Amino acid sequence: MQNQNLKIKLENLTRESGVYKMLDKSGKVIYVGKAKNLKNRVSSYFVKSNQDEKTQLLQKKIDDFLIIITKTETQALLLENDLIKQFKPKYNILLKDSKSYPYIYISNDKHPRLGMYRGKKNKDYHYFGPYPSKHSARDALDLLKKIFKVRQCSNSFYRARSRPCLEYQIGLCSAPCVGKISDERYEQDVELVSLFLNGKSIKLLNQVSKKMKSASTNLDFEAAAKYRDQLISLRTIQEKHSSQFTSDMDVVSIVNDDEVHCIEIVFVRSGKQIGNETFFPKNAKKESCEAVLSAFLPLYYLGKNTPKEIVMSHKLDDKAILESGLSTKLIHKPKI
Repeated sequence: MQNQNLKIKLENLTRESGVYKMLDKSGKVIYVGKAKNLKNRVSSYFVKSNQDEKTQLLQKKIDDFLIIITKTETQALLLENDLIKQFKPKYNILLKDSKSYPYIYISNDKHPRLGMYRGKKNKDYHYFGPYPSKHSARDALDLLKKIFKVRQCSNSFYRARSRPCLEYQIGLCSAPCVGKISDERYEQDVELVSLFLNGKSIKLLNQVSKKMKSASTNLDFEAAAKYRDQLISLRTIQEKHSSQFTSDMDVVSIVNDDEVHCIEIVFVRSGKQIGNETFFPKNAKKESCEAVLSAFLPLYYLGKNTPKEIVMSHKLDDKAILESGLSTKLIHKPKI
């Protein structure tokens, strides 16, 4: 756009709250932002002095801008979040696409199997995650194999079996392929895996305990011993993950090293640490930790269930707006 036309647009800008989109010469959205005062905020991009390196690079690419007026700053926050997810602008701080993170799945086969997967999901499978790395997902699968013995082999390998494989011989699979376990009992083990992956530790322990007592009452001592071993393993895991917390919360911390930001979220449910996620936000070079967290929170939490509290490692200037925005879409109002 010609400089004169851009100057006229800036002069006529409203001072209301809203969202602005910066466009390049091709009309592509390269940045989305929110503002309490659109005129002041948008005009600041065209002032050459006191601009950081990232803003200077953005300035050189801006050819035009569009605005959307909102009634409140909270509406601006929600709209900004939606537009960032829609356009994925080059100069906005972005989350790594969750499709690139590994998930653990339970298949819908006659004898369901466990596995790890990245990418497009099979709508008939049950997915748990995402996990912060392939290594963490693999560790979880190894643990599940030891405790519940649910198969993790491919379907082609499963169908070709006429006798148990080595996994059965070393106690890591119950061999449903050759009938070493009844369909009913295998299904029960899969349900226990689902409880484990959903973090429902109390319900899981209660169910395993009931199954152990029932098997003992029915004089099925082999099954009772299996459930006893599961119970011991699960209680050991629970003790390792116990904490001083008494409620549901997420603990969010951020560090910055050599211009790379790392955000770590620790999930605490019913006073127990049940997992964590790690993020390396894109386009965050030269940004402060506070700025990265302010951009991260709505991108990550809007549209999700939140715990009662979100504990942050850094103080945020726009804390009140973020709390208001999150409570608009979520049941609990996080304390940041």
